[in-house]
Amino acid sequence: MAPLSLYNTLTRKKEPFKPMLPGEVGLYTCGPTVYNYAHIGNLRTYLFEDFLKRVLEYNGYRVKHVMNITDVGHLTGDMDMGEDKMEKGAAKEGKTAWDIASFYTDAFRHDIQALNIQDPDIWCKATDNIPEQIEMIKQLEDKGYTYKTSDGIYFDTSRLRDYNKLSHLPLDMLKEGARVEKNEEKKNSTDFALWKFSAPNAKRQMEWSSPWGVGFPGWHIECSAMSLKYLHGQLDIHCGGIDHINVHHTNEIAQSEAATGKKFFNFWLHGAFLNISGGKKMAKSDDNFLTLENSLVKKNISPLVYRFATLQTHYRKPMEYSEKNILQAQAGYNSLLNQVASLAEDEGGVVNKEYQQKFLAAINDDLNMPQALAVTMSV
Repeated sequence: MAPLSLYNTLTRKKEPFKPMLPGEVGLYTCGPTVYNYAHIGNLRTYLFEDFLKRVLEYNGYRVKHVMNITDVGHLTGDMDMGEDKMEKGAAKEGKTAWDIASFYTDAFRHDIQALNIQDPDIWCKATDNIPEQIEMIKQLEDKGYTYKTSDGIYFDTSRLRDYNKLSHLPLDMLKEGARVEKNEEKKNSTDFALWKFSAPNAKRQMEWSSPWGVGFPGWHIECSAMSLKYLHGQLDIHCGGIDHINVHHTNEIAQSEAATGKKFFNFWLHGAFLNISGGKKMAKSDDNFLTLENSLVKKNISPLVYRFATLQTHYRKPMEYSEKNILQAQAGYNSLLNQVASLAEDEGGVVNKEYQQKFLAAINDDLNMPQALAVTMSV
């Protein structure tokens, strides 16, 4: 049997997978920020994570899967500045931030159901876990990792010698995105907000009391607090998109390891972008995104065709989206359905061990789904 190997962003190499506990896997995947619909680029990441989960189960592991819902704290700016995406979305639609979060959470769950993505064992919302986030910030404060500015409590990244160990980038290149806003009170450009204060004389829809003042948690602290809470230390695999590497996941590792004194997740897996014409990535910020509804459903194309299409490109490689590619995927998907239907008509039969081993070797080679699909189509 071919052993399962996964590419670990932390070490930048494929490694044999070995969980902390025999036969069990703790899996945490970064979920959506629910201020708008998920676009099909976002959904590609959730599909790769679903393939990972199913491969783990195919290998006999019991998977405990936790996914967060970011319903507060994700700002429009790159350096903990700008508006909260939830409150901005609420103002745009004339609804409350709570209504916006509920609506788009339901929409997201509808999309993943349409794509046959398995639900996580635990859905956890940032707003349901504020006390845990405050407690973690207090731990960091007690250990000397924080400082206060006029707009919040920040993590001092200069306290860590290996802050850049996930990104493998020099510190002067670790900017929080391409749009750099200046915050003169930050000690280091890579420092990030743990708690943001509400603006004076302007009550927010989503704000809480804390030892430091009324406000709301920074984006990164939620995933640290909730993964530690719900996985109970079984930190095997953490997943997300490649855009999370330099900032979000780097900051998760920094604050988690500073707070606990222990390694935070053994494996880090990241999915590549979905690009549209000209190699440009699909992004809400660029207003060039397609949803499952307007790209497929309204054209009477099954969302499962898109699921099939993502199998044809390895999760770590950029995937090009076009109507031509989708139509080709639709033909391949229909061919596979016909093939399965014809096999179902036959009675009896035996498992072809050769093909089974080829299939297993493919999926266990860092989720080589294109090769696994080729094996399947050749039967």
